[in-house]
Amino acid sequence: MDTNEIRFEVENYIGTITISRPQKLNTVTRVMGEKLSRLCEEINKDKNIGVVVLTGEGTKSFSAGSDIEVLDDYGSPWDLRNRDDYCMAIRNIRKPVIAMINGYSIGGGLELALHSDIRIASSHAKFGAGEIKLGWIGGSGSTQLLPRLVGSGKAAEMVLTGNLLSADEALSYGLIEKVVDISQLKNTVYEMAETIASYSPIAVENAKLALRAAMNMPLDAGLQYENSLFSFCFTTEDCKEGKQAFIEKRKPNYRGM
Repeated sequence: MDTNEIRFEVENYIGTITISRPQKLNTVTRVMGEKLSRLCEEINKDKNIGVVVLTGEGTKSFSAGSDIEVLDDYGSPWDLRNRDDYCMAIRNIRKPVIAMINGYSIGGGLELALHSDIRIASSHAKFGAGEIKLGWIGGSGSTQLLPRLVGSGKAAEMVLTGNLLSADEALSYGLIEKVVDISQLKNTVYEMAETIASYSPIAVENAKLALRAAMNMPLDAGLQYENSLFSFCFTTEDCKEGKQAFIEKRKPNYRGM
């Protein structure tokens, strides 16, 4: 494998993962998926990363998911079930993940976007769960996460027809948060990432935990969990710094403590 097919850079507490296989619509091979899984584990341990941006190389495709031509590399169906799931690896990143969607987001590429926390797309992006046309269904979240984002009816339409959505349709469905011109995509994403990265990493990660809980817990349990996370934040040095900075009318210096 070309070691540059999964690229990773860190600048100003923002980590950028780039799937760099544009000649194949940024599809992912088994080796690439394994590398991405290991990378996500390292990201969780790195205190110099507060936010992650996930994108694909070029302007044609965010990702078209797994490379169908090499799916047999996984071995038997049981081996495929127990693979290193690169989509779940993105889900398991504890820092916020912003998907910068610059073209096709289909199949496993759609699932990569679904497992991100925020999705911002260029105006020419396309979205689809096309696995049904090939004789299978998505195996990394499309049938579970789409109904939570867009409702059961629209999710069923996407999964059962395999049809593509335009960026504007995806926005109207609630699948993505913003649509911008391709020339403004990078600036829009990184301005948001810089804002989030400037906050206390403890508060940010706890906010992500609370938001994730809202999709999994009954309301009363979720409210209690949120309150526990809220109370924990008040035990941190970052919380003290935030209050002091507010009083002194200055920018806080958060240290993740």
